[in-house]
Amino acid sequence: MNHSRRRFFKLCGAGAAGATAISLGFAPSVAQAAQVRQYKLLRATETRNNCTYCSVGCGMLLYSLGDGAKNAKKRIFHVEGDPDHPVSRGSLCPKGAGVLDYIHSDQRLKYPEVREAGTNEWKRITWDEANERIARLLKDDRDANFIERNDKGELVNRWLSSGMLASSAASNETGVLDFRFARALGMMGFDCQARLCHGPTVAALAPSFGRGAMTNHWVDIQHANVILVMGGNPAEAHPVGFKWAVEAKIHNKAHLMVVDPRFNRTAAVADFYSPIRAGSDAAFLMGVVNYLLSNDKIQHEYVKAYTNASLIVREDYAFDEGLFSGYDADKKVYDRSSWTYETGADGYALKDETLQHPRCVINQLKQHVARYTPEMVHTICGTPVEDFLHVCEQLATTCVPNRTATFLYALGWTHHTAGAQIIRGAAMIQLLLGNVGMPGGGVNALRGHSNIQGYTDLGLLSTRLPGYMNLPQDHQQTLDGFLAATTPKAELPGQVNFWKNTPAFFVSLMKDLWGEHATRENNWGYDWLPKWDRSYDMLAYFDLMYRGKVNGYIAQGFNPVAAMPDSRKVRDALSKLKFLVIIDPLQTETSTFWQNHGEFNDVNPADIQTTVFRLPSSCFAEENGAIVNSGRWLQWHWAGQEPPYEARHDGRILGGIFMRLRELYQTEGGACPEQVLNMRWDYHNPFDPHPEEVAKEANGYALADLYDDKGQLILKKGQLLSDFGQLRDDGTTASYCWIFAGSWTEAGNQMARRDNTDTGLGNTPGWAWAWPANRRILYNRASLDPAGKPWDPKRQLLHWDGKKWAGADVADYPAGSPPNSGVSPFIMLPEGLGRLFSAKGMVDGPFPEHYEPTESPLAANPLHPKVSKSPVARIFADDAARIGTRENFPYVATTYSITEMFRHWTKHSRLNAIVQPEQFVELSEKLAAKKGIKAGDVIKVSSQRGFIRGKAVVTKRVMTLQVDGQELEQIGIPCHWGYEGTTRKGFLANTLSPGIGDANAQTPEFKAFLVDVEKA
Repeated sequence: MNHSRRRFFKLCGAGAAGATAISLGFAPSVAQAAQVRQYKLLRATETRNNCTYCSVGCGMLLYSLGDGAKNAKKRIFHVEGDPDHPVSRGSLCPKGAGVLDYIHSDQRLKYPEVREAGTNEWKRITWDEANERIARLLKDDRDANFIERNDKGELVNRWLSSGMLASSAASNETGVLDFRFARALGMMGFDCQARLCHGPTVAALAPSFGRGAMTNHWVDIQHANVILVMGGNPAEAHPVGFKWAVEAKIHNKAHLMVVDPRFNRTAAVADFYSPIRAGSDAAFLMGVVNYLLSNDKIQHEYVKAYTNASLIVREDYAFDEGLFSGYDADKKVYDRSSWTYETGADGYALKDETLQHPRCVINQLKQHVARYTPEMVHTICGTPVEDFLHVCEQLATTCVPNRTATFLYALGWTHHTAGAQIIRGAAMIQLLLGNVGMPGGGVNALRGHSNIQGYTDLGLLSTRLPGYMNLPQDHQQTLDGFLAATTPKAELPGQVNFWKNTPAFFVSLMKDLWGEHATRENNWGYDWLPKWDRSYDMLAYFDLMYRGKVNGYIAQGFNPVAAMPDSRKVRDALSKLKFLVIIDPLQTETSTFWQNHGEFNDVNPADIQTTVFRLPSSCFAEENGAIVNSGRWLQWHWAGQEPPYEARHDGRILGGIFMRLRELYQTEGGACPEQVLNMRWDYHNPFDPHPEEVAKEANGYALADLYDDKGQLILKKGQLLSDFGQLRDDGTTASYCWIFAGSWTEAGNQMARRDNTDTGLGNTPGWAWAWPANRRILYNRASLDPAGKPWDPKRQLLHWDGKKWAGADVADYPAGSPPNSGVSPFIMLPEGLGRLFSAKGMVDGPFPEHYEPTESPLAANPLHPKVSKSPVARIFADDAARIGTRENFPYVATTYSITEMFRHWTKHSRLNAIVQPEQFVELSEKLAAKKGIKAGDVIKVSSQRGFIRGKAVVTKRVMTLQVDGQELEQIGIPCHWGYEGTTRKGFLANTLSPGIGDANAQTPEFKAFLVDVEKA
């Protein structure tokens, strides 16, 4: 047979193994198969779920057979798209179409197992034995290494010698249990997938707009007039969500532009493509800012009313030759005190509404970006001047009120040493153009994993708390001191400054965590929270592990050997552990890092003394719960079958270990038992918490009768909260995550709603529930001028009805503040204004600046040769010794994903493995000719950290660029293969990438590093 890829997926889209075989001609007839399948569907149970892969959150219908009789358990046999879903409308991409093969993969783990230290085999054990042994190892290590007080005598109650990695596709409810489990033990080495993907989004967008999330939503993309895809490839990574960009092209005549190191599948359907050197995006975007300001292509009324353009910057702020004011060369950190505004006698920021003052933000910005001329952009980026100007001109067309542009990006921006500052550049451009808060506008971060947005919301990072609050630091020894330091004061009079409610959010969290044990007398259990002295993010913690400072580790739904940079170092670090606990539905490279797989993992198991436990968990199709897509929609899904064999739900696994730990502390005592014993875990079945219980506590309860400021009863004691406005700082409310308040109310589970009525401009507020307060477009008050008149009457989201704001969306604004009230729309920021100047919000500068990647192909930064690279980027000594040079590794490598595969998951799915069975590397025709490489040859790609091999794909999609007077070659490396899975064995692409992260979020650099290429 000769089937095209399109034909293959059309036939295989049903996903059922039988239907697939029949469709491909391995059974009598397609027609007969279709008739049999339809009959089976009539007898099947239909269950609604959401795709487990990317963050589009496509709706799925799972069909299962089995009535619950003995030996007749429900089993999913068919999966298809949900036609009612407002985003996907029945569509599934190749990954989603093959999800049945993932659910029933022969790589699914079946039983609890242990690999004893130094052995070369798995041994099957019981769940009781696993829980007992793991609990004992955790307790003994905690008791021996717990730090009650630091060297200064400050109470810190932290545990550093064991840590945990949380998932990215498990439900919110599992995430809540992860947090409780880790913080009840005082763990600081606690992180999740957000550290490896979209951490810089939060670090950049929160200081720019107030929240660190996608500003709009998938369906809203259709309203854009100009779409810039840069730092992403949505046609490949988010195919179903990308249909809304195509809708904009077809129905709105949108101009779609792609700027990327490769001519990718998004570029193939774009109106315009331009190449760029990987790692130079900040220079490109600052060039756009310079163009807009130099050519007066900004929306003046919006900029004056809704940005901090007019605020006056402190006199001691400066930037010179690559350094901002306040730099400490010895500590390699900035004192950011000068990065703020001049204030008047009333304490508020001074402003010049004429924009003439030389130190007002807009003039400081003009001065900062003047160096980024089109010629300089070409020098740094390799982008032809005419291409760069085309992008500028198209974006500039949206500076008028009735046109909007949207930015779509993903890992291509976050996976950089300066990823957060790249995203800041996009935010600044959209503020200058007046595109934030507008339908078809905004800065839209396309999250990579199905629930990485939710896990970020839930605070599953080393120094975070739920709802984007921070864990206290060592020196914040009192609750009052902590709240004073973290609760901002308004920068301008009359502004909302919504973070002023931090005490209510925090105390309500404390009541949720510690329950009746949290009292006013003990500061709501404040001392039981572990305090931090430094970041224990994933890179930092694995460096500690590499140096023998960590004894135990838990990896839940996470494969760090395949996902983290410098895989060889990661494997060496794991070999120094005493014990490793894997909680996963699939076999992973992390679970078998001790096995010899030849050149793919050349180790001697006898030398590795790490005891490894492998615990089989459920997958998405086997759990109830909510996941949060890119557009902040909390979507509830239901299980279509029970976990197979002896696999258990994550909550049951955590519950079994935690309850055994509690028993040990109750009978034996130990280090700070209050942390363990006081953490609230009072579920109907604490060994197996129900997701519905956990979801309700994430929303929050009234712990006493609640009254409004007029004395009227709002809620009775024990009732679920309706919104975060009901939270109190007096201990009368409990809520795990304040931004989720309203997701499950007395009216029921709002996340399970399925009303797809379009209330206007593609908004479907009756479908699921979006944080905050079910708003679908953030900062939407900025879509109208201060008098309440829409900038574009055809895109009117809101209107003032005489008493309140109403319309197609929930106003992101005080409902009772009328037009011309003086209340600005960026209500989470203390100025109420979108920030062109980010003040103290970033660690590496209030304006973005181009710094060379840690491994740079250039001799020096053309802008300031003496400060070529970020002066505040953190790098550990072991990693610094593994940094390559341009002399030895002359080519730039960038990693990426392909349509048919999802990170390291779909290599376990037979359908996906058939379509993309083998590792390959893309390189230009010119480089291939230089190296004597032909298409299909096996090539070796090396960095300072190791090498991989793959088939050569010689293509025009990767181009030779002229950068700073030299020819520059880039190669593209897909990141999907490894030595476990259904695909052919391959090398881990992350063997090549360096162990350095974004200066703000410590997200690793995967998109611009140095390699050499040769024919193998």
